[in-house]
Amino acid sequence: MYDTKTFRSVTNTSNGEVSDDTLFHYHQQGNIVWAEYSGGSILKGFLLATVQPDNSLDMRYQHVNTQGELMTGICQSTPEWLADGRIRLHEQWQWTSGNHSSGESIIEEV
Repeated sequence: MYDTKTFRSVTNTSNGEVSDDTLFHYHQQGNIVWAEYSGGSILKGFLLATVQPDNSLDMRYQHVNTQGELMTGICQSTPEWLADGRIRLHEQWQWTSGNHSSGESIIEEV
C-alpha cells in the first residue's frame, strides 16, 4: 500500500519542521514501513512505522535539521484515499526532543 510512494507536505503546524519542500520516499515490507525524507529545513530524515489493522501508521521519526540539530518524535498517521487514487495522510505528532510540543500535519502522495 505504501511501497514506492512519494509524499509531500500540504499543511503543518508552526512548530513542525516539515514544509512543502520536504519529500518522503516510502517503502513497505509486510506491516513494516520506512521512509527517507529531506528538503526545506531538513537535511536528512528517517522514519519507521508499523501498519495497524485500519492501515494507519504508528511511527517514530528522526532527522537532522539545517541548524545541525538532531530531532526525534512520534506520529500517528491516518490514511484518506483521494478521488484520484492517491493517499493523503492525516498526522498527529509530538516531538520527543526539544520542547516536546505536538502538532498536526497533512502529507499527500505526489
